[in-house]
Amino acid sequence: MNHLETFRFALRGLLANKMRSLLTTLGILIGVAAVIMLVAIGEGASNSIQQNIQRLGANTITISPSFTGGGGGGMRGQAGRGTGPRTQAKQLSLADAKALTDRTLAPSVRSVSPVVTAASPAAAYGAASHTVAQFVGTYPSYFEAVNKPVAKGTYFFNDDVLAARKVVVLGQTVVEELFGTVDPIGKQVTVSGVPFTVVGVLKESGSAGMQDADDVAIAPLPAVQQSLSGFGPLSSVVVQATGAETTTAAQSEITAILNQRHGTTDENADYRVLNQATLQETVSQATGILTALLAAVAGISLLVGGIGITNIMLVTVTERTREIGIRKAIGAPRSAILGQFLVEATLLSLIGGLAGVLVAFLGTRFSFAGIQPVLVPSSVALALGVSVGIGLFFGSYPANRAAKLRPIQALRHE
Repeated sequence: MNHLETFRFALRGLLANKMRSLLTTLGILIGVAAVIMLVAIGEGASNSIQQNIQRLGANTITISPSFTGGGGGGMRGQAGRGTGPRTQAKQLSLADAKALTDRTLAPSVRSVSPVVTAASPAAAYGAASHTVAQFVGTYPSYFEAVNKPVAKGTYFFNDDVLAARKVVVLGQTVVEELFGTVDPIGKQVTVSGVPFTVVGVLKESGSAGMQDADDVAIAPLPAVQQSLSGFGPLSSVVVQATGAETTTAAQSEITAILNQRHGTTDENADYRVLNQATLQETVSQATGILTALLAAVAGISLLVGGIGITNIMLVTVTERTREIGIRKAIGAPRSAILGQFLVEATLLSLIGGLAGVLVAFLGTRFSFAGIQPVLVPSSVALALGVSVGIGLFFGSYPANRAAKLRPIQALRHE
């Protein structure tokens, strides 16, 4: 018997029990689709997080107060593990920010932007009003450091900072809420009773998790301090390194300067340093592990599908015992019987696998919880290859059992 005849006999055996074959392939279908979909969702989630991080700039370092005086390292790379003695915590000051601009002590630092934020002030224009989620006071370098380009108008300049001019750049959400279709450039908005002139509109950023990144207003630091926040400590300091490859060096320089000014060490620092490059690498590793874990969990359903193939093929061998006896009695070799049942098992898993790939491909066209799945070709090849391997592995026992039947025993089977 040649390979074509073996395939023809196997196909005829599967078609003889269409419903049983369909239910068997369903288990493989679910397993393959689950593996591909979960990997796609993990990849989509990773891409979404990476995009949100990149919006802040790959070479951006954010310094914020820890408020603890010990163990303030938090998410600042690896500095500040909280093992040293507690000291009196110092707030971040404008003098700290100016110290970081020293080219001799911090050659890897490109720009420094001190930041203060006003707590959800109410903005109004005419009859319209809106509570701004984030009203930021800072320097012009902030726009480039956190990747917030202006879509219309312009940002403010150093002269505006020195003169404490009340000018403001608005995010798209604030513009839509206050102005609708009216051009906001040159108009005055009242923020907590203080008039600010709109000089620019930020390019739309989109939401970052639960926060609307476009619900923001940015004005010169002194103007915000005078009118809204007061002349207290800074909320944070945004530092832009000279390049993505120098962020680690810039972080070390920042740490050395602030430790010297605050009288702290890495172990008891009263500030936190968030390195975007380090965060991006950490997130990539975490999402990679999570994706692998999800794929492993989904792979269990493939194993269950393989056990289903074994059960179905054992039933098939039992039902067709007399057929096997007749074929062996007229000269069919053991290899032909073994090959037929192996082909049947492999076809079941292959058909189920291909159907699972199709279902997963259709599934990636839809978003889940705001995440757009990204199909990973390697996961498709792996899932399909595993499904075929499962057919061969779990079909080998029933096939071997059928091939070992003695003709006289098979013919006597009722």
